[in-house]
Amino acid sequence: MQFGVLKKLSFVLVIVALLSGCETVTESMKDIAAKLPAQQEMLESQPAPEPYWVRATGYAPISLQPGQTREHKVIVAMRASKLRAYQELAAIVHGQYLFGTTQVKNMVVQSDQFKAAVAGIVRGARVVKTFPVQDDTYATTLEVDLNQVQRAWVESQQTMQQ
Repeated sequence: MQFGVLKKLSFVLVIVALLSGCETVTESMKDIAAKLPAQQEMLESQPAPEPYWVRATGYAPISLQPGQTREHKVIVAMRASKLRAYQELAAIVHGQYLFGTTQVKNMVVQSDQFKAAVAGIVRGARVVKTFPVQDDTYATTLEVDLNQVQRAWVESQQTMQQ
């Protein structure tokens, strides 16, 4: 009878020893994880890369703008050229959607059409230059740092995951 009790006691001691070892491993992993730097700290500790500026220029005709006077048309053309430059930057940053069709009959092209669209947000762009081109066109050049755009995108993705 003592042999059965001794056997059960040995079995219980082995189980307790095994389970206490698991706790040590769990605590060790928690300690290691606590000592690791947070993802945000890792991003902040890395030096910022050199700026990678991209430029886009938008153009707008002055005479085709609505307005009572030439001065008013110039102001509207300045605004239109700036918006066109933003559209160009959005195409560079986000890409451009193209949809095209071509119709061929008897191996002769009947029609060839395409449409283009761009959508996106451009943050951090700055005006480099706004200037007249000849007598009837206004131009605006914008630039944006693509590294800054990438950092903003990474931060927004991290915010969405939290």
